[in-house]
Formats: sequence, C-alpha cells, structure tokens
Amino acid sequence: MLIGVCLINMYIRDSCSLKDKRRVLSGLKTKLRNRFNISVAEIGSKDHWKRASLGIASVSDDGRLVESSLSRIIKFISDNPNIDILDYDIHFH
Repeated sequence: MLIGVCLINMYIRDSCSLKDKRRVLSGLKTKLRNRFNISVAEIGSKDHWKRASLGIASVSDDGRLVESSLSRIIKFISDNPNIDILDYDIHFH
C-alpha cells in the first residue's frame, strides 16, 4: 500500500471575503472528491481570504497510480481560472 500526500498553497484571485473563499474552496473540494476519489481538507491560511492551503491524500497499491492521480489533481486545480497555485509538495509513504 502506498499513500501519496500533497500540500497545495494557492491564491484565490476573485475572493473579497472569507465567504467568497469558502464558496470557492467548497466547490473545489467537492469536485476533487468526486472526480479523483481522494481525501481533501483545508489545512492552513484559514483566516486569509486570498490564500488557502489544501491537504490531499490518495491511497493505492500501485505507486504509479497514486503519482498520476496527484499530478492530474495539480493540473485540474491549475486549470481553474480563479486559482493560482503558489507551490505544492508531494510526499509518498
């Protein structure tokens, strides 16, 4: 069994309040869960309305599948016109 963990720090362009940020993140987290069958949670920058940090975990017995899934998630988020990925870090356990 391989566990892939990804921490993504992002900038939310059109957010003008914490309410805007929560709306964007809620929709994004739902789409990620449904499309990629992963666990995702906001783990940092909770009081900043333009920045967010998401933690994502994927589990499989195939390391290539986990790596591919996390790469596709990064691509999916970066394709969102309202979000800029500032940085991300992937670890395997």
